[in-house]
Amino acid sequence: MPIQQMIETHPNAAIGQQQALAACIEACVDCAQTCTSCADACLAEADVAKLVECIRADLDCADLCRAAANLASRHGGGSTKILRLLLKTCADACDDCARHCQVHADHHAHCRICAATCRDCASECREACDRLGADTH
Repeated sequence: MPIQQMIETHPNAAIGQQQALAACIEACVDCAQTCTSCADACLAEADVAKLVECIRADLDCADLCRAAANLASRHGGGSTKILRLLLKTCADACDDCARHCQVHADHHAHCRICAATCRDCASECREACDRLGADTH
């Protein structure tokens, strides 16, 4: 796990946060790619008009997941306020995307996969947020 190794070697990384941050980063990167792929697959479906809200949720979630992964990758013991807010927002976006994808999960395997990935990512974001604790800066 290169991400875990990078987080562990950061001179300012707080012990106890490293594993949660690394898991969150990996989940966010995976979710961003999955949501992007789901949106693309939705666009290729015959009933694309019924998938517009799902596509928007996919793209919003992908963007927030990328931002969360980037910010978490740069977190080295500094202020946690913005990171915690972004992780909470990312988890909410993942929940929203999972709800939209779940509506189509019985008809589109890509939506079923995306919904599960989003739920996992939301959980990892919340876990990392809990591990970060209160802002000290």
